[in-house]
Amino acid sequence: MGRVVVDVMPKPEILDPQGKAVAGALPRLGFGQFASVRQGKRFELEVDGPVTDEILAAARAAGEQVLSNPVIEDVVAVYEDVEQGAAL
Repeated sequence: MGRVVVDVMPKPEILDPQGKAVAGALPRLGFGQFASVRQGKRFELEVDGPVTDEILAAARAAGEQVLSNPVIEDVVAVYEDVEQGAAL
């Protein structure tokens, strides 16, 4: 069984109020080294069998057509999750 990750982020010109809120909180919590934050979405898609180039292409198409709002978001990464067995 394989897993594909699709990362979606707001387009650069779109305001990100959640990212701004996190950016404001980080210095108060002792993390002053970060200049800005953008918050996005991560989708994990499991497949039966190995992750192939065709599976990655289908995941990108799903990301662009279904998982994201193409007016305000970009699919920024589609990749195989090779650490899927690791504990988080």
